[in-house]
Amino acid sequence: MSDISGVKALVFDVFGTCVDWRTSLIDDFTKWSDKRGIRADWTALVDGWRAVYAASMDEVRKNPQNGYVILDVLHRRSLEKLVAQLKIQGLTDSDLHHLTLGWHRLHSWPDTNAGLARLKKKYIISPLSNGNVALLTNMAKFAGMPWDLIMSAELFEHYKPDPETYLGAAKLLCLRPEEVMMVAAHNNDLKAAQQQGLKTAFVARPTEYGPLQKLDFEATGDWDVVAKDFGGIADRMGC
Repeated sequence: MSDISGVKALVFDVFGTCVDWRTSLIDDFTKWSDKRGIRADWTALVDGWRAVYAASMDEVRKNPQNGYVILDVLHRRSLEKLVAQLKIQGLTDSDLHHLTLGWHRLHSWPDTNAGLARLKKKYIISPLSNGNVALLTNMAKFAGMPWDLIMSAELFEHYKPDPETYLGAAKLLCLRPEEVMMVAAHNNDLKAAQQQGLKTAFVARPTEYGPLQKLDFEATGDWDVVAKDFGGIADRMGC
């Protein structure tokens, strides 16, 4: 059994791990467009938007000469392309801004907030997400996630899975990597964190991508903790 007795902080992937981004966005956009009289296949838009997420961050990695670009800006660029591809008509600049900020208005999974509240009593808890600081702060206020602080890829100007994000989080907390546990529903995120010396916890979110889910139905690595939900992680961590 892994020794997790030295863990002092838990850092969390957010999109998919803490929040149900897919259902949140589809419901948000559907209700909003009904009031506006705008017709669109919001499911196709949301799925398409997430599908280009990794590629948009890779462009930042491949072009460091252009400087770091926050996720809100990448989301807006991707949205504009998808709106054109899907031939969604009648959207103003203000509408596009509202849709982009949909990522700030995501709802937690049912077990997230209660689990975080339990963990917060014993550990430092923070997101460690590719979302920018404003996005994560607004989302926490909207969804009621009780973070101790907000850590974002923006602070390190590197997107996960770059080592600088995981090591940067430990450094900001004045902790050794092994004193920090990365919590995620994505095995690749945990693998990258583990390679930098962080402890790891996996929680399955098998409906994250709806019918399009292809990966992460179960833990595929030698993680320190594997649980069915955040309550299970809190149990395992003695909270």
